[in-house]
Amino acid sequence: MLDLRKPAGYFFLLLGLILSVTGLAFDFRAPLLERNLNLEFGIFSLLFGGVFLWLARRA
Repeated sequence: MLDLRKPAGYFFLLLGLILSVTGLAFDFRAPLLERNLNLEFGIFSLLFGGVFLWLARRA
């Protein structure tokens, strides 16, 4: 059976890496929030992808 957790985990790791690098390299801030959302969502995506890969390894 195909386990979609592994490719989804790699996808979110890649997305998180791209967003985190973009957030660190260019300090774009959301006008209303004054927060670096690229960096925050990048870190969240890295953690989310890591959890998916961890769950795929356990199965």
